[in-house]
Amino acid sequence: MNERAGTRCGIRVRVALFITCLADSFSPRSGIATVRLLEWLGYEVVFPRAQTCCGQPMFNNGYHDEASRLARHMVDVFEPFDVVVTPSGSCAATIRENLPTLFGDTTEADEVRRLGARTFETVEFLMRVLKVDLRELGACRPGRVTYHYSCHLRGLGIQPADMERVLSQIADLEYVPMERIDLCCGFGGTFALHYPTISGQMVHDKLECARRAEADTLVCNDTGCLMNIAGAWRRAGLPRMQFLSMVELIAESLGLMGDLDSVGSGVDGMGTHA
Repeated sequence: MNERAGTRCGIRVRVALFITCLADSFSPRSGIATVRLLEWLGYEVVFPRAQTCCGQPMFNNGYHDEASRLARHMVDVFEPFDVVVTPSGSCAATIRENLPTLFGDTTEADEVRRLGARTFETVEFLMRVLKVDLRELGACRPGRVTYHYSCHLRGLGIQPADMERVLSQIADLEYVPMERIDLCCGFGGTFALHYPTISGQMVHDKLECARRAEADTLVCNDTGCLMNIAGAWRRAGLPRMQFLSMVELIAESLGLMGDLDSVGSGVDGMGTHA
């Protein structure tokens, strides 16, 4: 099954990992989980060293010339690959939705759109493209988990129910829906810097929803959201909680991350718990 998943007409499909700025610096384990999971499914995974930021911070703050230069670089770096996979829903949405708008009705816009069409958030790629059913793969991970729905997933057409179906496929995992699951955590990239008071109240509201779930682990599809919630949770002195990306949870359920347990996991790459 694994060999069939990673081939097309007998040729092995090459998948590029786009790690993103935040995941590279603060959640490298999500990148490791992505690579191990895709390799386990039979894919050749490549990490292009020339990759940089996708331009999301520049785009969001109106620096469109700078974002355009990074978009062109993204096209050049990832042109050789069949598929680009990233553990960040917000970066995937930026590439697919926002970057093409920088180039108007030009061939460059077409090139960026083609990149966006083959760029996927990791779990999106597993479930929508590969049609993976974790039950068939024997996924199992004991625990009580709740889920935060990141705003940018809307740009990918992903709804909370999609991720809830994924969680339901993992044996021994008790999923507890979070109240107001679609409530923004207040991060929003530089929104948290420009409007700290508003952002702080939003993450406070999110903490209350997470606390009432009484879960031992919180998962989501974006490092920025995970960092924001985990940091606020720790500063509030709330009970011990583990914060993981969805792809880490999936890789753990398939027994692919055991050798990294001793060095920790989660959003800072060094410690899972807040």
